[in-house]
Amino acid sequence: MCNVVFEKFPDAELLAGVATAGIPWGAMAADQLKLPYIYVRPKPKEHGLGNQIEGYYEKGKKVVVIEDLVSTGKSSLQVVEVLKQEGIEVIGMVSIFTYGFAVATDAFSTASLPYQSLTDYATLIESAIQKGMVKPEQESVLLKWRDDPANWTGVS
Repeated sequence: MCNVVFEKFPDAELLAGVATAGIPWGAMAADQLKLPYIYVRPKPKEHGLGNQIEGYYEKGKKVVVIEDLVSTGKSSLQVVEVLKQEGIEVIGMVSIFTYGFAVATDAFSTASLPYQSLTDYATLIESAIQKGMVKPEQESVLLKWRDDPANWTGVS
């Protein structure tokens, strides 16, 4: 993850983790890259200061958002909007895994937000085939799931 942030987003001045599973990954990357770190909740806390963003930040800083999983991209892009409303310049997003759903690709494109994932669903299937966990003839059926997971029956 650090290599991707360093290579794809060299202008990053701050990292922001998406609560909750993106928090530890973002914190580790920020520590390794010696960058300041914040994290963003899906909604403001209902007690205390009511913060939605935790950690120190300055308006105008360039941030890369760190996420664990991107499916539709909706929750990730909500975090991007929260950061933008606070005057933070979001220059990109890095996730550990993505299913590669078209809806997410379209959402990031519409938002004009560069996005990079460390791995994806197709790579997972390829690895499972190589390890003998999935038969090669099952690959097309599994990849078809990604087209319409809500209505997938597993039958080709």
